[in-house]
Amino acid sequence: MQSFISIGRRASWQSIYLGALALAVAALFFWPIFYMIAMSLRTAEDIMDTPLGLPLAPTLDNYRGVLSAMAYWRSIANTIVITVSTTLLVSLLSSLAAYPLARLRGLLSTLIYLFLTLGLTIPLFIGMTPLYILLRDLHLLNTYVGVIIAYTALNLPLGVFFYTSFLKSIPQELEDAAVIDGCNAIQVYWHVILPLLRPITGTIALFVTLSVWNDLVYPLLLLTDESKFTITVAVFRFLGTHNIDPTKLFPASVLGSLPMLILFFVLQRQIVSGISAGAVKG
Repeated sequence: MQSFISIGRRASWQSIYLGALALAVAALFFWPIFYMIAMSLRTAEDIMDTPLGLPLAPTLDNYRGVLSAMAYWRSIANTIVITVSTTLLVSLLSSLAAYPLARLRGLLSTLIYLFLTLGLTIPLFIGMTPLYILLRDLHLLNTYVGVIIAYTALNLPLGVFFYTSFLKSIPQELEDAAVIDGCNAIQVYWHVILPLLRPITGTIALFVTLSVWNDLVYPLLLLTDESKFTITVAVFRFLGTHNIDPTKLFPASVLGSLPMLILFFVLQRQIVSGISAGAVKG
């Protein structure tokens, strides 16, 4: 009996330690977000007096000025259009490319797969100059289409890698049964394969969305019209060359991060289940 009691006490202490560790890790991750929100509610005089203090008299005046200065709703709309279009294209094109690569066995398919996934090892800045020249010659600079093409090309290797690994675990008997029923290759892909790709598609969509939404390099490089700037560029414009106004930078950072935070809080269960299903299946 005493041994059972000691085991129970040991298990309870372990759960307490694990809970405390989880709280400490959560506090470590949430502290920058809390600090950003707290600083966005302070006046310039309050920040000058106590740079690391809490907002004693919170104010929303900072947000009112920043909303108009950064053309917030237009920047959000631009970012949503680019992000959603890129995510859909990456999901469709990479799954179409991965389907034959996962089913065909041979030297050619292996070489094509290695060539496509080689893009994962190439640093971003190496391809910037050729990409800029290519889009310039195609007259796609300062256009949504040009930015979407750039992001799609950047994320395609990741999609092909994930989809190919996932498709190899799907039994080919499902496709054979569909062929016997009279389906061609496109119909097999659309009606059989694509529904089975939902878990890994959610995982890829998450990675692509975060990559596109938080990127600053491509919009700065490929866009020159202020009406087409994304939210990261709108926030970046509050960084001065010689000085930084925290009453503008922190509210702009909060507004830029707010859509993604809301999305994660609303869809956290679906996101976690999609990642878990994709990881287990793959």
